[in-house]
Amino acid sequence: MKRVWCRPQTVVQKFEANEYVAACGDENKVYKFVCNAHWTGLTGSAVYTNGEDGIMGTDDDVYLGDYARCGKTHEASTTDDFINGYLKKNFIGLPLGKSEPVIIWRGENGNNIHCTTNLDMDSWETAKS
Repeated sequence: MKRVWCRPQTVVQKFEANEYVAACGDENKVYKFVCNAHWTGLTGSAVYTNGEDGIMGTDDDVYLGDYARCGKTHEASTTDDFINGYLKKNFIGLPLGKSEPVIIWRGENGNNIHCTTNLDMDSWETAKS
């Protein structure tokens, strides 16, 4: 039997996963934000959305209800609705004075009002629920 010299070779195998692994992405991701919008104590504050035009203080704004700051840090799904709006101080039952821009979250069941003055949602802390 005759032997033949061969140049040394490197054999490389491409990695191929033998199981499918799904990336979770934004599934089950939550925003953490503080319900910290100014609250005017006994007189309360009225909360409005910016309406379809997205501009504060125009005729298409929608009154959502009265607001009292709870001061809690909420965890809200990133798929929940967050609404741009504003607060106005109630004075003898009438919303008067300066408007404060806020982001509104309507709570887990969509029936509460929670507002934050941190208008940059990209800066909000996120976590997996």
